[in-house]
Amino acid sequence: QVQLVESGGGLVQPGGSLRLSCAASGIIFRLNTMGWYRQGPGKQRDLVARIISTGNTNYADSVKGRFTISRDDDKNTMYLQMNSLKPEDTAVYYCNANGMVWGQGTQVTVSS
Repeated sequence: QVQLVESGGGLVQPGGSLRLSCAASGIIFRLNTMGWYRQGPGKQRDLVARIISTGNTNYADSVKGRFTISRDDDKNTMYLQMNSLKPEDTAVYYCNANGMVWGQGTQVTVSS
């Protein structure tokens, strides 16, 4: 059974940074397509960033140049480094495997 557990969310001021982590059991990240999604208040859940088995990445236009997705194959952990955070980045962030398996989510709030 695949389980994904996110961590690293919290409250940060505009312009600040956070790093989210996604630890997994039952799946090998480097062999799969892994992604970060987010769902803001009253909004649908949208893709933020994705990393495929080759290591290639893609990003939503709204986060390009500010967010970086990466993975540590030895630790089987995925990360989302978020810099220059804006209030509109406020959302619950979810880790996803192959578009099918979801973590429980971690809240990110950007506010002064």
